[in-house]
Amino acid sequence: MFDKSPKSYTDLLGKTNRIVEGTAIKGDIISQADLRLDGKLIGNLQCSGKIVIGPAGAVQGDIVCKNADIEGKFEGKIQVAEMLNVKAKANIHGHVICAKLSVEPGAGFSASCEMRPQPKNLPVYEQRSEPQEKGE
Repeated sequence: MFDKSPKSYTDLLGKTNRIVEGTAIKGDIISQADLRLDGKLIGNLQCSGKIVIGPAGAVQGDIVCKNADIEGKFEGKIQVAEMLNVKAKANIHGHVICAKLSVEPGAGFSASCEMRPQPKNLPVYEQRSEPQEKGE
């Protein structure tokens, strides 16, 4: 009768961030709430909730999130703590790290894939390239 599990602040608000079709962003996005992207992002995206890349959406960069549904285009590295759903119209290139993976027939999936058990916490961005030290 009573749900005793604690609700997060974003669950109580029931809010989802939206980047609509026709919008292009260059830069990094960090969000506590869910995010739906129907525009274009060139940069990195870190989300504590679910990310949905709609059919018109495109991301070039790295993603770290809890769950993801991809129906648009993605190029880069994606780390999903729980479930990654790749829809039939999706096109993915790069590197995928997730606990569970679902790929619908017809999806473009040209990526290396690592299946890892669900981590206790969301991963923080792993280094994407070797750090460049000054003087070398």
